[in-house]
Amino acid sequence: MEKNIVLIGAGSAQFGYGTIGDILQSKVLAGSCIMLHDINPDTLAVTEQNARQFIAEHNLPFTIKASTNRPEALKGADFIVTSIEVGNRFELWEQDWRIPQQYGVQQVYGENGGPGGLFHSLRIIPPILEICADVMKYCPEAYVFNFSNPMSRICTTVTRAFPALKFIGLCHEIGSLRNFLPRILGVPYEELEVRAAGLNHFSCVLSAKYLKNGQDAYPDIRAKAPQFFGNMPSLDSIHKYFKETGQWPDKDEDFSDMPIEAWPERRVFQVVLEKFGLMPITSDSHFGEYIQWAYDITDHRGILDFYRFYKGFLSQIQPKIELKLSERVVPIIEGILTDSGYLEEAVNIPNHGLIDNLPAWIAVEVPAIVDKNGIHGIPMGDLPRGYAGLLMNQVAVHDMTAEAILHKSKAMALQALLVDPIVNNYKGIDELLDTMITYQERWLGYLK
Repeated sequence: MEKNIVLIGAGSAQFGYGTIGDILQSKVLAGSCIMLHDINPDTLAVTEQNARQFIAEHNLPFTIKASTNRPEALKGADFIVTSIEVGNRFELWEQDWRIPQQYGVQQVYGENGGPGGLFHSLRIIPPILEICADVMKYCPEAYVFNFSNPMSRICTTVTRAFPALKFIGLCHEIGSLRNFLPRILGVPYEELEVRAAGLNHFSCVLSAKYLKNGQDAYPDIRAKAPQFFGNMPSLDSIHKYFKETGQWPDKDEDFSDMPIEAWPERRVFQVVLEKFGLMPITSDSHFGEYIQWAYDITDHRGILDFYRFYKGFLSQIQPKIELKLSERVVPIIEGILTDSGYLEEAVNIPNHGLIDNLPAWIAVEVPAIVDKNGIHGIPMGDLPRGYAGLLMNQVAVHDMTAEAILHKSKAMALQALLVDPIVNNYKGIDELLDTMITYQERWLGYLK
């Protein structure tokens, strides 16, 4: 089907090449035009040249266009995929992480939750809102798929600003279940029915059953998973693994052959499994960002090692276009175009009753059915009370984050800090906000 697909942030080789390869392997999308857009003309030109060459060499039925002019890129778009960052990604990320710690905030990471997640949001959501405003102006019927973080704060704020926009957040973390559950339960993942839900990077498996006999698989998960994740000595094993294999922890890497003892960052994970009876779908560096007691038990070295390896991986990677599926956006697009009705395991969309004991306006991560009418979240009912309590601690944080950005309000940004469960001290928080605005004035200077 000939469609116009726009990639925003295509100058990033990792995102651009991977998503181009995803599209080019699709038979359903044959004949489509892939429009590449980025604000950096140099990196955009490289992606465009390589994409054109790849299509010509493989004689593929696609066309490539490129533009640094966003209105031009968006006109006639059917589907838009966006993955952006601003500034020096790792320098800013480290400020988000370390400066709050200097002011006494015990946050385990600095990307999605806690003060680090707030500053990341304050920096990246305004340009995303500008993109969305252009979408509403030039192609209001287009679907927008977002891969940027902090996912749930982005989706919540965008939906509040543009309630009619078809904006869907996608995250690969749900894919971890395909690695872990078969090894825990001893059956292929295709023989399981698994449902997970919550907030992005703060989601748990809610139900699991064996398809062959319909039996509940959760008792086996609760019985076997602690031993599976408990056999972890020091992180020396993961050092050894990467030294011997030469593999870096790419977000899309299948580490099903990695030794059990080489999996780090599962201490918060194990407490949630033991005390709440639920299996998180992600690790300490994500799940622990939202929990005030996580700092006491988290695998700090595991987080530091992952960050170091991930930063090194991105500096060394030689991205290339390949005809293979790396992310889930193309199957969703195909599902819409073919009216397939297939189940997508995790999307980030407005709640609107999908999780009964969370507010309707917050963006939740739930499974969904995909058909010609779009993406339809599957109602999950009430979450277990304890788990819902953890998630409810984030409601005011998400609310005030959105309000601070939409009103360009420094006072509201301060309130977003003060309602965050990760912030357990008052003294110095005003100065923390002032410091971050000074350090990141180019992006946070709009707060008045």
